[in-house]
Amino acid sequence: METQYLTQEKFDNLKIEHKDLQENKTLELAAKIDEARQNGDLSENAEYHQAREELAWVQGRIIEIQAILDNSEIITTGETKDGIIALGSTITVEVKGKERDLTIVGAQEADPMNGKISNLSPLGTAFLGKKKGNKISVEVPVGIIEYKIKEVK
Repeated sequence: METQYLTQEKFDNLKIEHKDLQENKTLELAAKIDEARQNGDLSENAEYHQAREELAWVQGRIIEIQAILDNSEIITTGETKDGIIALGSTITVEVKGKERDLTIVGAQEADPMNGKISNLSPLGTAFLGKKKGNKISVEVPVGIIEYKIKEVK
């Protein structure tokens, strides 16, 4: 698995989720399965099958989170000393006459609707290594969009 870049907040949230799934949700579902077993015929017991499916999902999520945590690197800075855009940078860009703030984050935290773009996305990749004042063009499904970098924080 490749390196997963996370903010400290995301790393901490994943650790909390992992612990909760292991210590609470797994035991809760195991108890549901046990209770459903005691109700007799398992072949037609919907509660039993649903609890088993939920347990399988929880176990898969525990493995997924552990892999992310084991391969994670905490984003410590957003801007290099030269004002070059790096992972963690928050930038103000002008696109189609409007300004928008964007933060370059790891793939696990990407949320384009809230201005968090993945460092692996075409847009994130285009911004990395650029400076205030640079213009970049990015090809997207609707065509080519030009961005002007107004500020790097």
